Amino acid sequence: MGIIALVFFVLLVLGAPVAFAIGISGFTFFWMSDVMPVSIGVQKIATVSQSFPLLAVPFFVLSGHLMNESGITDRLFRFSRVSVAWMAGGLAQVSIILSTLMGGVSGSAVADAAMQSRVVGPQMLREGYSKGYTSAVIALSSLITATIPPSIGLILYGFVGQVSIGRLFLAGIVPGLLMMVFLMVAAWAVARKRGYTVEGATVPTSAELWRAAWDAKWAILFPVLLVLSIRGGVFVPSEVGAFAVLYALLVGVFAHKDLTLDKIKRAFEHALSDIGMIMLIILMSGMIGFAIIFLQVPQSVAAVLLENLANPIAIVAVILVSLFVAGLFFESTILVLLLTPIFVPVIEKAGVDPVHFGILMMTIVTLGSMTPPVGVAMYTVCSLLDTPLEDYLKESVPFLIAIFALILVLLFVPQLTLFLPNLAFG
Repeated sequence: MGIIALVFFVLLVLGAPVAFAIGISGFTFFWMSDVMPVSIGVQKIATVSQSFPLLAVPFFVLSGHLMNESGITDRLFRFSRVSVAWMAGGLAQVSIILSTLMGGVSGSAVADAAMQSRVVGPQMLREGYSKGYTSAVIALSSLITATIPPSIGLILYGFVGQVSIGRLFLAGIVPGLLMMVFLMVAAWAVARKRGYTVEGATVPTSAELWRAAWDAKWAILFPVLLVLSIRGGVFVPSEVGAFAVLYALLVGVFAHKDLTLDKIKRAFEHALSDIGMIMLIILMSGMIGFAIIFLQVPQSVAAVLLENLANPIAIVAVILVSLFVAGLFFESTILVLLLTPIFVPVIEKAGVDPVHFGILMMTIVTLGSMTPPVGVAMYTVCSLLDTPLEDYLKESVPFLIAIFALILVLLFVPQLTLFLPNLAFG
């Protein structure tokens, strides 16, 4: 296992694309093995490509791009603004609400952060919000998409760890909504001290709120239909991904009348780029996943943790700390694909529900996208809004405190995560 890690890190340092770093390090294992021919590695790549559940990933990526092109984002923004713009830090609250709603559409934290940097960011700056505060709110609120279905990360975790994706989708709803509340409180506390308000904003009447919600009804309805269709047995996650694409096309063409052929073409172009990158990483990780199991790494890790730690919460806490450190340096997709086969058997042996652990894991590893040194969402937002990194880091502290407080609550109160999946699936 040491040679795999060494080759992987060396290639990353040399600037090799992540997919090639994973693939070459995986091939190294088979090339140096006395009992495993290289042909087995090729077979493992082919085996991963034949997975039916994995079809959910390209379908949901494509549906997210189609929905963004269909005018859904503008309608969700108007609904969010009517709902919470009257509060202290009104536009910050709009950003957080919009992230929650967009999480049910795009399933990607980086995509959400980039979109909000263009839609909400300039307005916040014009209203007098500091660049650091604006960037911190937008980047860290995109973390909500890590658990709100259809989270791409949860699909990958369920696929690699052999965990029910339907249960994971339901389990992510309450933590996602709680994340929204915790971040809104943090945004409100800072904004109240600084006098961040939206000039002329008033508490909406029920009629105004209803009109805004009705205008955005097709976007709001989508995650509800997604969860109900899986729970009702109408679709499995892969099939509901195909339904999501059809839903996005029908809404964009017939309901919003905003999805032209040029926009459909642009959505497909962006989706193909994203899908190609994600799927290549997934395929290459098949070899390393096999090597991890063959070398009995999960058993070795379990032996170390279970020998020194008896409390399941302590075991999960140690794993989460290690995931947070790893998330500072590696993209969340890589960590899910490489570490899920190691940690899921460990936490199951310790008596921890893998659905509960999956929500915690996805929250922690996705947080790496908002923190230095390699936070993709952080750099995306800061570059689009021309924000100095030191300003972003200083302003992100209250929001990070809120996020870590929520993670502790979810760790010690697993029923907050497991209530809905247990209610629906038993």
